[in-house]
Amino acid sequence: MAQREAGSDPAAEPSAGDPPLVGPVPAPGLHVMTWNIRRPVPAALTRPADRWHHRAPRVRALLTSERPTVLCAQEVAARQFATVLEALGPGYDHVGRGRSADGGGEACPIFFDATRLELLGWEQSALSDTPHRAGSVSWGNLFPRVMVEVHLRDRVTGHDLLVVNTHLDPLSGRSRLRSARALLEVVAARGLPAVVTGDFNAGPSSPAVRALLSDGVLVDSWRVARARHSEQWGTYADYRRPRRDGARIDWILTTPDLSVTDAAINPLRHEGGWPSDHLPVHAVVHPAGPGDEEHNGRRDETRGQ
Repeated sequence: MAQREAGSDPAAEPSAGDPPLVGPVPAPGLHVMTWNIRRPVPAALTRPADRWHHRAPRVRALLTSERPTVLCAQEVAARQFATVLEALGPGYDHVGRGRSADGGGEACPIFFDATRLELLGWEQSALSDTPHRAGSVSWGNLFPRVMVEVHLRDRVTGHDLLVVNTHLDPLSGRSRLRSARALLEVVAARGLPAVVTGDFNAGPSSPAVRALLSDGVLVDSWRVARARHSEQWGTYADYRRPRRDGARIDWILTTPDLSVTDAAINPLRHEGGWPSDHLPVHAVVHPAGPGDEEHNGRRDETRGQ
């Protein structure tokens, strides 16, 4: 796994032959990436940096370089699926549909390398009082919010894995907190080693994130990782130079029975600009070995928040 130095300039742009920040990893490692790729907005309503026809080649370049085993994406519109799948290459599959009642609108799909991971089942639920009614809204959010869960089996190791992906409401703290509790309920009910990812629209000190991390069911991959390959960049950069120690609102959480060997927040430009208003977040996870669960469950106050 060839990697860049941790102090990479956030305005830097990869050159031909440069290694990815994380890139493909050998078994038993699984490279998990979460990324809000930003939905397309009509050109007349946004600035050039945000226009999809400018960003699509940048998204393609980043994904082609990084090739995560599992990509959990947010704000994906129907017209963007082809770009993502083309970039990841043959052998990738995906689950998840739009959040609206008819299956249209923004999606939180999970893409995965089907040559490595076998699909055993998946489900999409509304984050509402009626989770099985597509498009339903509760808890103060104006638009539907969903979580997508997928049950995968590693063809190499035989281990099962639950991956849950979501995009929490940006305006309603009540909705985010209720949604966090719903995520925890799913992880507890499934009883599998799990990765929970998404754009939470909430930082480390928020009630939603505190709820997710308070009882030890989930841990923050950034904090427990044995190695980090970037600065702690704020993950919402809005096409500007990322800030060190900015708010992390995009997350990869894991159950303690997974070991996190590597973590990164990807600040690099591609094809002349940033691919999205959010930075991708990476983690490399393995089935936990002896001592890993104790390490993962321990709070390390010397690490960044």
